[in-house]
Amino acid sequence: MGLQVPGILKTIVNGPIIPAVRTIQDFKYAMSNTAAPGVIVLFGDINTVSSLLEQAKQYKKRLILHLDLLEGIGRDKPGINFLARQGVSAVITTKTQIGKMAHEDGMIVIQRLFCMDSEAVRTGIQAAKALKPDAIEVLPGMVPRSVVQRLLSEVGRPVLAGGLMQTEEEVVEAIKNGVYAVSTSKRELWNFTYPDKGQ
Repeated sequence: MGLQVPGILKTIVNGPIIPAVRTIQDFKYAMSNTAAPGVIVLFGDINTVSSLLEQAKQYKKRLILHLDLLEGIGRDKPGINFLARQGVSAVITTKTQIGKMAHEDGMIVIQRLFCMDSEAVRTGIQAAKALKPDAIEVLPGMVPRSVVQRLLSEVGRPVLAGGLMQTEEEVVEAIKNGVYAVSTSKRELWNFTYPDKGQ
């Protein structure tokens, strides 16, 4: 593939899986039962952010907050500044402008793209070129190899895959297609390792 993976990305991804949590129960399980350095948080609000960050620090993990799902935080500069001051170091968003603000505050930014058809892929590439995120996350996870390779060549950022990934075989297939890692809320996959991953 020849794509240089930014060192900063390795602070949140060190294998084929990034656990994604939707509930506090899943969050606690991921903290104590996974080897992953980063966990994607798909829930929460302004009142729970500091508590989640504190717990993650105890387990030496970094949280990747999905900004579009976080409640009570303005999708503006003061809102992003607040999260940065709280210690948030990595975020996911579909919104280019929010991603730019997060970058300005020194956060790792993962841009989520919905690749439902060729037009969505084309507009997603334009958005990613404008933002220049640290990585792209494509949904659904089982996008064709041709789409992954196009994103890699045209945007030049590592591609993560998320959504509807249910089996180890699907994870392996995604990685063979050029995906760097897979985000999943399926607990059974959280400690899956891929022996040929390298890096």
